[in-house]
Amino acid sequence: AVVSTQSTGENATEKMDSEAMWYLQWLMYPLIIGGAVYSLLYMSHRSWYSWVINSLVNGVYCFGFLFMTPQLFVNYRMKSVAHLPWRAFMYKAFNTFIDDVFAFIITMPTAHRLACFRDDIIFVIYLYQRWLYPVDKARVNEFGQVFDGTDETEKKEQ
Repeated sequence: AVVSTQSTGENATEKMDSEAMWYLQWLMYPLIIGGAVYSLLYMSHRSWYSWVINSLVNGVYCFGFLFMTPQLFVNYRMKSVAHLPWRAFMYKAFNTFIDDVFAFIITMPTAHRLACFRDDIIFVIYLYQRWLYPVDKARVNEFGQVFDGTDETEKKEQ
């Protein structure tokens, strides 16, 4: 028998994550199929191969967006943000900034340029959630760490 080592908080977060993916798949699948059909009917392609590759790339961009959004949904439902170390947060901010700089400098397809800016949308929403919701230090973050708020010196004094 397999014994689960997850806490009830982790189980609730996992359930909300699954719920978010379920809602998002019902939004993304029709968009991907509709985009492929629209591209086939109204855009010119050199061959069927070109259309398939273009449709698959657009699907990858949509799924990239799909996999970035469940954390926002979990933060919204729990009305808190996990304790995110500033080093990891600044790494994500720096990565987003570099993507934007190269999206303007380097010549690239429009779909890839838009994929760089979708990261900005997620990042801005995350910043808003970080400002709006308190940091729940009892919630397990993405590294499996929990900040309990007690120092070693406080423990010795008690």
